[in-house]
Parts: sequence; structure tokens; C-alpha cells
Amino acid sequence: MRLQLHSDLEEKMKKTIKVLREDLNAIRAGRANPALLDKIMVNYYGAPTPLKQIASVSAPEPRLLIVQPYDASAIQSIEKAIMQSDLGINPSNDGKIIRLAIPQLTEERRKELNKLVKKTGEEAKIALRNQRREANDKLRKMQKNNEISEDDLRKAEDEVQKITDQYVKMVEEIVEQKEKEILEV
Repeated sequence: MRLQLHSDLEEKMKKTIKVLREDLNAIRAGRANPALLDKIMVNYYGAPTPLKQIASVSAPEPRLLIVQPYDASAIQSIEKAIMQSDLGINPSNDGKIIRLAIPQLTEERRKELNKLVKKTGEEAKIALRNQRREANDKLRKMQKNNEISEDDLRKAEDEVQKITDQYVKMVEEIVEQKEKEILEV
């Protein structure tokens, strides 16, 4: 029973790490990265649709993204969605594709982005700690209901702490990597 709780906890923590990676990919560093556009929703025939479902996104150069819609009639909607996003990039289209020139980041903007990266990392750590607390609460409840002994409770709580420490360390490494990427000139 204890092992099931630990594997459930690890699954939740893996999801937290996945969400953190997705959130950090959406933060613009100095280079063009197709993942920047992952969260953009386009009004396509009246329905909000993820951009990557209606267009291919590529980065042929370090400072350029190319968006090629599968349906040429969607180009205006895609352009509008990109302009309304918080990316701060102005799209230019030639009727077939949309070009997004990624501007060089200013020092001030890099510092703002680093703060945002740290905040996102801190939120992920809080989520991990909440998951640890929930797991420990379940273990204490099991011990209270005489499903496990006090010694088993201690061992299980130690294991929960080890798992949490492992994922917190992972969050710190991911955040550090993203900060280096942002500070690269």
C-alpha cells in the first residue's frame, strides 16, 4: 500500500515538472523557439484552437520563427492572435506564411524574464511541497487507522521526503538552465 502512495506521488510530481517545462518554454529567451507559440489560441471558424493544430511553426534562423498555416484562410486569424498575445512580437505576413522576427532582449527585459523564471520555479516547488504534505497526511491517516505501524510511517515519510527532494532539485536545475539561456547574449 505504501509503495502505491509513493508511485502516485511521483506521478503527480512528474506532471508538475512537465507543467514547469511547458511554462518556461513559453517564456521568450533570446533565441527563436517554436514552443513560444504553444499557448497561443486562434479563433478558427469561431472556435478557439491551439495554433500548432492549424499551422506548422519552425525556426529556420536563431532570431526568426515561420508560421505556415495549413489553411491559407486562417492567416489573418493567426496574425491577430499573435498580436494579442503577450509575446511583444509583431508578425508580418506575405499571404502564405507569417514571419516573426525575435528582437534582441534588453538587459532590463532579461532581468524581468529571470524574475519570472524564478517565480515560476518557486510556484512549482510550492506545488511539490503541497503534494508532499498530502502524501504525509494520507500516511498519518493510515497509521491512525492502524493500517501501518509507527515504524512504517517513519520509513514512508522518509521516502516521501527523498522523492520530494529529488524533484525540488530537478526544478532548481531546470530554472537554472532557463536563466542561463535568457542571460546568453
